[in-house]
Amino acid sequence: MFLSVSVLALVLIAVVPRNWVTHTSSTLQSLAALSLLWSGVQSLFGQPWALHLWRLSGWGQVVIGEGHLSAYFLIVTGLVLLPVALYSPCYLQRLERSYNMRIFAAIFHGLTMAIVLTYLARDVITFLIMWEIMSIASYLAVNFEHLHDSHTRAGYIMLGASEAGFLVALGAWLPLVVVSHSINFAIISGTASQHMSAIVGWTIMLCSFFGFGVKAGLFPSMSWLPRAHPAAPANFSAMLSAIILNLGIYGIVLINGALHPITRPAEGLLVVVIGSLTAIIGILYASTENHLKRMLAHSSIENMGLITIALGSMFAFRAAHMPNAAFIAGIAAFYQILNHSVYKTLLFLGAGAIDVGSGELEMDRLGGLAKKMPWTSGVMLVGAMSISALPPFNGFVSEWLIIQALLRSVEISNSFEQVIFALSGVIVALTAGLAVTAFLKLFGMVFLGRGRSDAADNAREIGVGPKWAMGLLAATCLILGVTPTYVVSALQPLVSSLGGNGDLSGLVPSFFNLQHLSASLAESFQPLGAETGRSFLPSPGLVFLHQSNTPSAHVVFASSPSYLAAFIAITLGIVYLVMRFVKRRRVRTYNRPWQGGVHDVPANANYTATGFSNPIVLVFRAVLRPEQPIEREEMSASNFHKAIRRETRESYVVDRLIFYPSNTAIEAIASLLAKLHHGKINMYMVYAFVTLMVVMILSLWVV
Repeated sequence: MFLSVSVLALVLIAVVPRNWVTHTSSTLQSLAALSLLWSGVQSLFGQPWALHLWRLSGWGQVVIGEGHLSAYFLIVTGLVLLPVALYSPCYLQRLERSYNMRIFAAIFHGLTMAIVLTYLARDVITFLIMWEIMSIASYLAVNFEHLHDSHTRAGYIMLGASEAGFLVALGAWLPLVVVSHSINFAIISGTASQHMSAIVGWTIMLCSFFGFGVKAGLFPSMSWLPRAHPAAPANFSAMLSAIILNLGIYGIVLINGALHPITRPAEGLLVVVIGSLTAIIGILYASTENHLKRMLAHSSIENMGLITIALGSMFAFRAAHMPNAAFIAGIAAFYQILNHSVYKTLLFLGAGAIDVGSGELEMDRLGGLAKKMPWTSGVMLVGAMSISALPPFNGFVSEWLIIQALLRSVEISNSFEQVIFALSGVIVALTAGLAVTAFLKLFGMVFLGRGRSDAADNAREIGVGPKWAMGLLAATCLILGVTPTYVVSALQPLVSSLGGNGDLSGLVPSFFNLQHLSASLAESFQPLGAETGRSFLPSPGLVFLHQSNTPSAHVVFASSPSYLAAFIAITLGIVYLVMRFVKRRRVRTYNRPWQGGVHDVPANANYTATGFSNPIVLVFRAVLRPEQPIEREEMSASNFHKAIRRETRESYVVDRLIFYPSNTAIEAIASLLAKLHHGKINMYMVYAFVTLMVVMILSLWVV
């Protein structure tokens, strides 16, 4: 149904009148998203399916199908595509005068078809072809506003990074295909792992992780992401962060979790370390960035790091034969994927609404938008609280589960591994604190106070479609935050299929069904209200609880975000009623605020985002030194000496530490090799003779 609707959309957008293109595309995209949700739910909770298309002689069949892993990612994709489709018509009005919307709609639908077919691919050939189509379509979407030179450069950088990652990932696919003598995923997963040496196994893991890690924005290849987001339209920025990055995670899990499962804890620890570096670098840049979309892009890097930490923990615990800990880590990873996709879509769509309403994305030039754009400010507050892991919203649950999973490392006997997990836990806690600071800056500097420019003073609210889209996402953030035990129950089949064979009741005890609960737990937690809601809510209950594996089976952690949300709501309601009662007889008087003796403080004298984050900037510069000194020589006239101008250039820390030195070394080698091209025929003959002698010596030595 999805493919039929998408093909129909491609046909209709070519023939309908120009002013109908965006609405036609949006309507059909909404239907396609709903079909993805329906199909994903059917396959995740029902029977997976496969469609065998044709056979390649000697290498197996070309197959598309839907298993638990692909079904889950299709559900997440549908949850993102539906609000994006509702949002797009109103947002794209700003581009209709300068660009052809038929082309954008065609790119958009072609991209979504490539994404879905990448998830549905059950053989290597189909997967690689769809991956390449998806990468090219993503480049075209980022580069759609091609009249801006900066957008064109950002698109080329994204495409180059994607192709480099694709080539690295091929180093993982080739051994799998050669060893199994098949391109079919089912055959690869059944035979490849049985015939792999340790060296080949490490090669597959490293190539797949770092190759697909480029698409996920992981260390060290994340610098393309903050360049691509400001260039992309807001509706595609949401897809880029909430869908395209997930494809990188999908590739990592597909190979290392399903086709060639990691069997060595060291491989999982490497994933944890890379995830930790990604998370801390991403949130440091997000805390110091003042451009709204670049800040959100760096935040996406941080969230990809958190997801990778949880995945690495799952791999390491599974390899160490700790199924319960692996189950908790797997639940945390896939819950974080879902949460990040929802609240990051909300935040990017909100950034697009701010761009349309004010024409400005620099936080230093915004402020006071809560009065001008009340709906956008409300939903952005929900998004900021969600991504800051504050209850009762969804980000709190998944980040809390990540920390709990990392704490299970105390059950590992190896001290070095315990230290790695402990340091990763510290980084997760630090990123959570910095995330609160970053998004407090975002909301405070953008929506509160006074406007700091004419753009902020003249801002206006966006249309009805975007309001519905952002409202739907905000409601989803709340639902995922107050019903986490049911989300965890839904994720159990997926995590179990990846080897996290822990018991669901070991994380979500059945307090609503006491015959499956130990008497000691019932006696301890019944007085605390663990059965509240039993009369009208389905099993298992609303409490997270984990016990140790020791004979005493003491409680390691217990929490109920659902009851916490109810307590917060009741407390706020009581406070509101009390304040209404206390203030009902007070007389209000209004006076001009005291402003240091100045009657009208100018806009540029207000507190800015730069000032807010300056303490973090000082620490950040001392640790990572993101500014690089450069010298420029200028000749003002032929008879004067050269003038030297000294200035600083912002350089991404990973580029400066890894890619710039590598580029310098490659240029030096190229310059050395260029000297061999001097045009002297006698020397060329010497080169050929020396090469022949070396080959002969090596041949004799091998024999």
